[in-house]
Amino acid sequence: MAYTDATPTTNRFPGRKAFSRFGLHFLTASLMLLGAENARANSIFTVTFAQVGPNVVATGSGTIDLTGLTSFGSSYFNNELYPTNGILGVGPSGTIDLYTGESGPFSFGGGSVSYPSSASGDSVFLEDFGIGIDVPHDYLSGSSLSSSATFDGATIASLGLTPGIYTWTWDSGANSFVVQVPSAPEPSSFLLFGVGLVAGLWRARKQIVGHLVATRQQ
Repeated sequence: MAYTDATPTTNRFPGRKAFSRFGLHFLTASLMLLGAENARANSIFTVTFAQVGPNVVATGSGTIDLTGLTSFGSSYFNNELYPTNGILGVGPSGTIDLYTGESGPFSFGGGSVSYPSSASGDSVFLEDFGIGIDVPHDYLSGSSLSSSATFDGATIASLGLTPGIYTWTWDSGANSFVVQVPSAPEPSSFLLFGVGLVAGLWRARKQIVGHLVATRQQ
């Protein structure tokens, strides 16, 4: 007769299943926290200055997470640029909500006050030695922003902007406001451009004259 062991099988590692469940929950929570941190770290608003022909254009885009900033009401502000006092505005003048709490440089150049010839989009300002950030009235934290300001007949140098990248941060560095000022073209670059332009015009003139001569000979 065959012998059958009727002794019930028991789990020799009773803590393994409980540990697996704990590990799964821990991993899920960690991934959620990592995703939240990455989302917060993406809150960046950038203003970039560029020389466009005879004018300077400041273009702003990105999002602003108001977490970690302190609100101190609303007010009507005029758009202006004042590099030595850390003041910058993109977008039109209007009623804005005022916040403070960021840290960063006090200025981004030695220029005095200038006013844009035109502006459009959302009103976003950097105020008073870079210690205040102003956003459109009733702005929803984290929403997309896009704005610009144009200074006719100006250059990066005439506006008193110092080339570089300037960054203000808040909420333990999770959010930032960035100003980018390009370097002015070297004089040699203008010289090379002028030489190339003259050479191109001379070649075009020779081709036109040659074509006219050939046409007359026919």
